[in-house]
Amino acid sequence: MEVRDSFLTGSYMRNTMIAPLKEADIDIFVVLDVKYYAEEGHAALLDKVKRVLKKTYPKTPDISRSGRAVTITFTDFAVDVVPAFYRSGGGYLIPDSIERRWIATDPKQHIQIWSSANRAHAGDLIPLIKMVKGWNKRHSEMLRSFHLETMILSILDGVTISDFPSGVRYVLDKARSLVEYSIPDPAGYSPAGGYLSASELAGVVSRLDTAYTRAIAAEQLERNGRTAEAFEKWRLIFDDYFPAYG
Repeated sequence: MEVRDSFLTGSYMRNTMIAPLKEADIDIFVVLDVKYYAEEGHAALLDKVKRVLKKTYPKTPDISRSGRAVTITFTDFAVDVVPAFYRSGGGYLIPDSIERRWIATDPKQHIQIWSSANRAHAGDLIPLIKMVKGWNKRHSEMLRSFHLETMILSILDGVTISDFPSGVRYVLDKARSLVEYSIPDPAGYSPAGGYLSASELAGVVSRLDTAYTRAIAAEQLERNGRTAEAFEKWRLIFDDYFPAYG
């Protein structure tokens, strides 16, 4: 296949990837020549990329495709190969074989937007995003990475992160209602969200409610000098992403 450009993207390049690496996906955008484009060719394109990758990595048994990418699972980590085309007017088009559509996006802009927002928050935004992603990973991981990150950016737009405990509590609070809606892409492309069923959404809101209640309790315990108990509450939210007391 003729490749016009390729580059790393996703949470790895936005600096929001969380451990462990073996459970994370590294995204690679592969911009293809326009001759491979077909209006209804979403699934066919992904299948073609999968065949090419199987020839390239004949000793890698686990190469599969999802609705938008082809995943190569190595021993220590996985790589999502996302085929794309240059989009007239800017950005890129990527396939969605499940909904049979082409999605407009620009991951290079996302990297710049996340970096700029992190600077505006004096470097505290990225660590806070990782904290909330840690909660998501330990409590069902029902929220997709980009959706969750975009939601946090929206919640904290114009808000000062005075400290991480109050920042996390604030995000958990606002996310309880915001998670029900699609979040506009800050780069101006396709919105994030809208993939949860009614029952899945109810489950996410319930988990957010529980985490928010625990965050309030943890802050109160810390104010009362009961630090060890506060740590226990935070660990109920973040599990081993939060250190044990002492």
